Amino acid sequence: MSTANCFLSEEQFLCSICLDVFIDPVTLPCGHNFCHNCITQHWDTSAQCMCPTCKMPFYKKLSLRVNTFISEMATQFRESTGRSSLDREAVKPGDVPCDVCTETKRKAVKSCLVCLASYCDTHLQPHLTADRLKRHQLTDPVENLEGRMCTIHEKPLELFCKTDQICVCMLCPVLDHKSHEVIPLKEQFEKNKAQLGKREAEIHRRIQVRRLKILEIKQAAKLSKEAADKEMEDGVQVFRALIQSLEKAQEEIIRTIEAKQKTTETCAQSFIQELEQEISELVRRRAEVEQLSRSKDYLQFLQSFASLNAFALTKDWTKVSIEQPSYDGIVATAVDQLEATLGKEIKKLHHKDEFNRVQQFAVDVTLDPVTAHRALILSEDGKKVHHSVVKKNVSDSSKRFNPSCCVLGTKGFSSGSFYFEVQVKDKTRWTLGVAKVSIKRKGIIPLCPDNGHWTMWLKNGEEYAALVGSPLPLSLSSKPEKVGVFVDYEEGVVSFYDADAADLLYSFTGCSFTEKLYPFFSPGLNNDFINSAPLIICSVSPTDSSQRLV
Repeated sequence: MSTANCFLSEEQFLCSICLDVFIDPVTLPCGHNFCHNCITQHWDTSAQCMCPTCKMPFYKKLSLRVNTFISEMATQFRESTGRSSLDREAVKPGDVPCDVCTETKRKAVKSCLVCLASYCDTHLQPHLTADRLKRHQLTDPVENLEGRMCTIHEKPLELFCKTDQICVCMLCPVLDHKSHEVIPLKEQFEKNKAQLGKREAEIHRRIQVRRLKILEIKQAAKLSKEAADKEMEDGVQVFRALIQSLEKAQEEIIRTIEAKQKTTETCAQSFIQELEQEISELVRRRAEVEQLSRSKDYLQFLQSFASLNAFALTKDWTKVSIEQPSYDGIVATAVDQLEATLGKEIKKLHHKDEFNRVQQFAVDVTLDPVTAHRALILSEDGKKVHHSVVKKNVSDSSKRFNPSCCVLGTKGFSSGSFYFEVQVKDKTRWTLGVAKVSIKRKGIIPLCPDNGHWTMWLKNGEEYAALVGSPLPLSLSSKPEKVGVFVDYEEGVVSFYDADAADLLYSFTGCSFTEKLYPFFSPGLNNDFINSAPLIICSVSPTDSSQRLV
């Protein structure tokens, strides 16, 4: 055997399950070897018996016998390397120790409910060979065997009293639980296990609900942060605009005051310069007078005196003054302008808040092909419509518009509020709004509230109007690329918004609705491809994500 040890490596004596040298090795029909306990425990925890190495299936658990040849070689290999089988079977944390081992405690493989003791492979042998001990009830190793015995009769707890909901021994129904409903532990175990399965499923469901709630809360927090960031951005823009207005007003005040002061200073400097020139001339004349007064020459005196009389100052400075500029009203006017600017910004914020509120009533709108004029082309998802010069070959039902190139939404509303958005970019003509279900579909019908339409249009690429009977022109600050339509059924309001700028375009108020209202669309005629762009129903992000936690 020593010769064999020279040619056999350690890997040939290792169990592929425990990765240690074989103990009680057994050989499967496929030829692979395992420790007896390893393969047995592996099959006990598997739904199907198969070889862990090659996956060959077996239809039932095999009656395994120890391969003595491999066992002897493994024993000698273990001894030659200084290993002991006790080393691998020593008790580890979580294992049940053998109650008989005195020195190194080995792991128990079975517990006896009669002896109230647990045994390793070695000390279990008497229970497997002695006839008297074979009748003892063995079970998988468990701790606290005393707790599995009846404290009154010192017998194993093998029954369950449904009346008292406790585990009892075989003597309890005869002595202490007479007339009670008693069943085997296994039967109650199966019932409770079934209930446990339901409870596990319920716990799993609640876990899933809470995980979904976490995702929902995270999404809500994300939306809240996005809304907060957007609001802060809008707030910064508003206050930056106000600060710029303040700085501009301040510069304007300073510039106006400085201009008036500059004019006054220029006038004063001009007067001063003129006065200084006259003073210089007067000083020169005074020197001439003084010199002449000292002259003794009659002729020179008289000649010079005549020239002195020729000089005369003609300007009367007593009536000259600097008019003080008026600064009254400059600051007040600037403050009034700031107040007007602030009012506009506040109005914009109010419009924005109102627009955010109406967006909460966003609904999913799709186009109804049954109502569409034959020249209208609808997308497969019912979100786009444009006019075509070629008419489709479809039946002309009572619901279909003809000859007006219109189409309704599939869903009508008879209460509450609803909102939808439509992209009108690159179009030169369109009509949008809502219409009651009973509107006439045949013939040319003027669009107005009296005929059941609450709409607005774009015509000729620049003429916006609310169709209140005759078109009411609308003066818009910018050309909207996306139009929002909001309806409050109970309040009788139909409003139109520039969805990008959050500006109110027009509102029908004081309406009295008694029928279902349907979204109304008309993309306008193609007009030699000038107006070929489609009307596109846009999605509006939902803002309400509240849900009750179960």
